[in-house]
Amino acid sequence: MTRGSYMKWTQEANEALSKVPFFVRKLVRKRIEEETTRVGAALVRPEHVQAAKERFLNRMEDEVRGYQVETCFGPTGCPNRAIICEGLPRVLEETVACRDLRSFLKKVAQGELKMHHEFRISLSDCPNACSRPQIADIGIIGACKPAATSEECTLCGACTAACREEAISFPGDAPVLDYSRCVFCGKCIGACPTGAIAQDATGYRILVGGKLGRHPQLAMELPGIHPEKDVIRIVNRCLDHYQRHCTEGERFGEILEKTGIGALLEDVQTPTGTANCRLSGRVSPVRFDRGR
Repeated sequence: MTRGSYMKWTQEANEALSKVPFFVRKLVRKRIEEETTRVGAALVRPEHVQAAKERFLNRMEDEVRGYQVETCFGPTGCPNRAIICEGLPRVLEETVACRDLRSFLKKVAQGELKMHHEFRISLSDCPNACSRPQIADIGIIGACKPAATSEECTLCGACTAACREEAISFPGDAPVLDYSRCVFCGKCIGACPTGAIAQDATGYRILVGGKLGRHPQLAMELPGIHPEKDVIRIVNRCLDHYQRHCTEGERFGEILEKTGIGALLEDVQTPTGTANCRLSGRVSPVRFDRGR
């Protein structure tokens, strides 16, 4: 059985799926299961995988929605997640869907649409980042910021054992946190038995401009840890920037190479944007409070 799926797969079908490029594998899996259900089968077999493969190769443009919103574990949640906010994937999907990026890309892209034209948003519940937000147009990573408190520390070392980044030191009798090393996983908070390290803030880190292809690049991180409502506002401003400057169906990272990250930051902090739609009509400025 595939992860996040209730439909059974034969071993041969799973092996065939493993040969599909990873960046479209989740989408292909979904299409295969939809088609298998449509024909009344309860078990995915190699012939179902082959049929989907042929459809993707011969009619790829029909499969292009214009965007993808990916998560690590879907509705089951990540066991390592730094924040619990189960409604965010749905809100992100609604936010992007209402822009009709497929029609937009049909107007600006050269030739037939391909999967690489799609605007990708990747959401990870924790810094392990299984959904690869570092190579998405917008990557969103759950974050839990720790802070030292006035509670007595017993110097047990549980926090340093839990911290793989070596972001905690003890120059005296209390922990000192190095936020330049911290990835905000929150593991040290759960490990501390006395509360000498506690939760300060939760939210999301936001990365922009990641891509693979002929000239791959890792996404750049915007400053701050942002609550869900600000994540949606920032995503909308990023999409504004993308649609304003996309002229040939190029990826967001390519656009940022031309406009510079400073231009995006100006757009993100603008009190009103030019988004095609916003949930509940909410419009307010985005502030980059450092929080790190």
